[in-house]
Amino acid sequence: MTDAAKPLWTQAEAEHATGGHSTLPWSASGVSIDSRTLAKGDLFVAIRGPRFDAHDFLADAFKAGAACALVNRIPRNHPDDQPLLIAEDTYSGLKALARAARQRADARRIAVTGSVGKTSTKEALAAALAPSGKVAATVGNLNNLWGVPLSLARMPRDTKFGVFEIGMNHAGEITPLSRIVRPDIAIITTVEAVHLQFFDSIEDIARAKAEIFDGLRGRGTAVLNRDNRFFDFLVEEAAARSIANIVSFGEHEDADARLLSYDSGSPARIRADIMGKTLDFTLALPGRHNALNAMAVLAAIGILGADIDKAADALGRMDAPAGRGKRMRVKLAGGGEALVIDDSYNASPASMRASFKVLAQAKPGASGRRIAVLGDMLELGSGSARAHADLAEDIVAAGADLVLTTGDNMMHLDDALPRRLRAGHGARAADLVALLNELLRDGDVVLVKGSNSQNLGAVVRALAKPGAASKAEPAH
Repeated sequence: MTDAAKPLWTQAEAEHATGGHSTLPWSASGVSIDSRTLAKGDLFVAIRGPRFDAHDFLADAFKAGAACALVNRIPRNHPDDQPLLIAEDTYSGLKALARAARQRADARRIAVTGSVGKTSTKEALAAALAPSGKVAATVGNLNNLWGVPLSLARMPRDTKFGVFEIGMNHAGEITPLSRIVRPDIAIITTVEAVHLQFFDSIEDIARAKAEIFDGLRGRGTAVLNRDNRFFDFLVEEAAARSIANIVSFGEHEDADARLLSYDSGSPARIRADIMGKTLDFTLALPGRHNALNAMAVLAAIGILGADIDKAADALGRMDAPAGRGKRMRVKLAGGGEALVIDDSYNASPASMRASFKVLAQAKPGASGRRIAVLGDMLELGSGSARAHADLAEDIVAAGADLVLTTGDNMMHLDDALPRRLRAGHGARAADLVALLNELLRDGDVVLVKGSNSQNLGAVVRALAKPGAASKAEPAH
């Protein structure tokens, strides 16, 4: 049997990894920790969290087609014909599966963290590496204490490159996750003022991001943003861990992977010097910030010895992840169409300003306008009101014609905006849909941006409905 034809996990492999024992024979083609998204053939890991116990959802998991469930107890009235893998602790079991998957696959691994740009950089890495071999990558933003080991546990044995996103809200969270991944390359996209609710300073955030070095194996390489003011600080943090291999990226003249020129468009045109090799290529992801992160991606490609020309070509053909800059042409109920830039998944002051620049570069139709639909930025601590109000100057500079806002903190931005830009404020994202349906006209460009909890994705979905279909804007 070839590697591709083997199950992801056999009973014997999983038992050996976890130290558990099974009630019936089984094998699994995947791993899941959520009964709502479980695919047929998955091993369901019954995680116990602070507000839930997935043992309560075993019936749902098996109804969805689970091959087996990893549990630490047998629930009352559990059917005898549904296989269970019983271990002492299910989270420890998940981490054990992650380590076993890492050890059995002869894969080069890259870990990505940073205040902003993690997911888009991870997606770009996966696309860029695909022409050079089989890639396993974090799905979505599964980057926390459950998502990282889950992503590793899903890695097939014949993987050539593993790409893993690592996130954090508090100090001390990245170290154990990096030690599970044991990356060959660690990328820090940037350090910015996010999660300040949980940190005393931005320097503390930089120190927490440097925890990714704790898992870097052997003669691993740190890839760092040369333009960021914490570059030297991170180099010192790496040196303190005896990491001597540093590769820098950015526009700085000393960057190893340097952005030489950026011509905005759809797609953008880029010239770069990647460790002495000049490349001209297109980038499907919009915005200069994504172009800079593409330098980190291509630096990693060069370090790995993968095909850098094919990697650059792939960056022009990839799709932007949903909620992170994806563009859609939507039909309007009254006729015509608008361009929607869906950046609804997350928001911070730095990512807001980057998205405003994308909006500024977008070209409305003949009678169209630039419209920003903005939701609260979270975890900014005592400076949250000021951080929201301070966006006013940037949104004006971006040439926005109208701004709609939602959330308690975005009221501060609404108050700070010139009256001519204030198109309405809603207590909830859903309140903005009716306003937009009245406002939108042919040729408009609409940026939708906010923290995930603000549910601005619902606004994007609603915009896709009038007049029926929406269509993804081609990457060219």
